[in-house]
Amino acid sequence: MKKFYMVMALSCAWVAGMACTNFVVGKKASVDGSTMVSYAADSYSFYGYLHHSPAADHAPGTMREVKDWDTGKPLCSIPQVAHTYNVVGNMNEHQLTIGETTWGGRPELETGEGIDYGSLIYIALERCKTAREAIKCMTDLVAKYGYASSGETFSIADPNEVWLMELIGKGPGQKGAVWVATRIPDDCIAAHANQARFTTINFKDKENWMWSKDVVKFAREKGYFSGKDKDFNFQEAYAPYDFSGLYACEARVWSFFRKFSDDMDKYFDFASGKTFVETGGKCAGERMPLYIKPNHKVSAQELKDCMRDQYEGTPLDITQGPDAGPWSSKLRYGSLGFKLDSVQYWFERPIATQQTAWSFVAQMRGYESAKAGGIFWFGVDDAASTVYVPMYSTITEVPNCFAQGNGDMYNYSSTSAWWTYNIVANWAYTKYSAMMPDIKKVQAAWEDKFNAQVEAVDAHVAEMDPAKATEFLTKYSNAQAEESTAAWKDLGIYLFVKYLDGQERKEKDGEFLRNAYGQPESPNRVPYPVDFQKSIYKNVAHE
Repeated sequence: MKKFYMVMALSCAWVAGMACTNFVVGKKASVDGSTMVSYAADSYSFYGYLHHSPAADHAPGTMREVKDWDTGKPLCSIPQVAHTYNVVGNMNEHQLTIGETTWGGRPELETGEGIDYGSLIYIALERCKTAREAIKCMTDLVAKYGYASSGETFSIADPNEVWLMELIGKGPGQKGAVWVATRIPDDCIAAHANQARFTTINFKDKENWMWSKDVVKFAREKGYFSGKDKDFNFQEAYAPYDFSGLYACEARVWSFFRKFSDDMDKYFDFASGKTFVETGGKCAGERMPLYIKPNHKVSAQELKDCMRDQYEGTPLDITQGPDAGPWSSKLRYGSLGFKLDSVQYWFERPIATQQTAWSFVAQMRGYESAKAGGIFWFGVDDAASTVYVPMYSTITEVPNCFAQGNGDMYNYSSTSAWWTYNIVANWAYTKYSAMMPDIKKVQAAWEDKFNAQVEAVDAHVAEMDPAKATEFLTKYSNAQAEESTAAWKDLGIYLFVKYLDGQERKEKDGEFLRNAYGQPESPNRVPYPVDFQKSIYKNVAHE
């Protein structure tokens, strides 16, 4: 089966929110003993910049305004704490990192009032040192002020522990939320991608599990569950599976797990929604586990590459099939789901997608000095064609190319990394199979360079006092971002010239060829691939 192109009538109404993917790695599951979290902020409305909140002291009575992260709508104001920590992206100076994916869940449980999911993340990063502190902070906030968003899964990690938490509101007239959190074993990896993944709760293990006191009681009151506590299933109660939650969401988890497990094929029919369709909408078959023990230790570079996954080599490969066109493009028009003659069709939803505003791989290195322990590998736009640049968690200034306010969704800036990477990626979508090798070559060169420099940077700052180390890391991080963005601009010009007008200019070692008289050589007039030619012969004039 070349392509698992699903058709069904049991469609989900919640399509627009199928955004974001998170992977997490315990410290004994990583190559170097670091904990790791990856995240992609996937939204056609988000602009790619690097968030920064400097450490600050606040006078008594200071209030912190809360605005909805997605829309900017003012929600409420809460008392500020005396001191807030330095936050770079989604990691703070203590290497606490938080990511998320939205799954929506039961729509009647959303209120739109209180604190939204994005603000919960950044408030916790400003105030907390550890994952456990962050869970308490976030759940205390929603208990007091209410929860303004729909169902979420959060990845919450520090250099020692990795936790997942799932949370959903209680609906109009009821403040707070129901939630459950668990610590991922140190030797395991986990993932979530816009579908609630928690099933039963180990109520006996209070060291590695936390939950709201009414998580089961509330489900009973709403008629979502009627069994015994030990049989309570959070996902079934608050976010029942539908086809999109499998095909567009759980399939991404499956694709991540398959890189680190030898027996993930047995879950394909379930994770892809195939079984769901064949059983008429029943959740039959063996479900994927919440976490797995990987068959080898995971490196930060591997995690970056996992963020670039497009289901290559599987029946869901988005670069294959008639909708990928002659040049294997991942770009699809319209939304994930569409109707044709009253039948619901779905496109694949890979991990790496064109609407990503920014993504990261956070590496929390507890074995390193606090001066240089946290590396926030940051990239803008489509993960498949971005470069992950090292931003250290203690830096006091973000590079101009990543800065908020340097351009926006409607205002082009020639110095913005987001616009620079988007220009390259969008040009590549027109002839994807031809241009991506050129992009991958430059991408690998930069990331190999960054990876090779980590040890030297560690050694360099180890001899410095904290203030000097912070100054050095700020300059280093800024320089790498600006230099790699400048190189990407050069790459964009090179690709534009090379593939101008659908042709391919002849070149050798990066230099375009000229004839003996200094004039450009005639380009290679590369035809459509043979398979595509065969598919269109009947519509083309021929002898």
